Amino acid sequence: MEESKDKVFIEQVVKMLVDNPNDVRVERKIDEMGVLITLDVNPKDMGMVIGREGQTAKALRTLLRVIGAKNNARVNLKINEPADSTRGERKNKEEKKSIDEMVNDINKI
Repeated sequence: MEESKDKVFIEQVVKMLVDNPNDVRVERKIDEMGVLITLDVNPKDMGMVIGREGQTAKALRTLLRVIGAKNNARVNLKINEPADSTRGERKNKEEKKSIDEMVNDINKI
């Protein structure tokens, strides 16, 4: 069975954008709403796929809609957030210290 043009297209384009092309996974599902392309990438590559203010993701979605329009289908793109993503959360790189430890550090100065 020949792979769908929309799936092949998005896979090739995303692999060219990211630093870890072997981690790119694309799934294609058809339901009553149309075609859903689901994209998984390495967590380190999310910024490249989404782009500044979401512009890259928006462009990818627009191109997929054009491909879909040529084939009389509605095509949508869903970019899965990696499971180990800490989006919106700041990691505290320093260990928390007790007040006594902080005072001792200050006294050393």
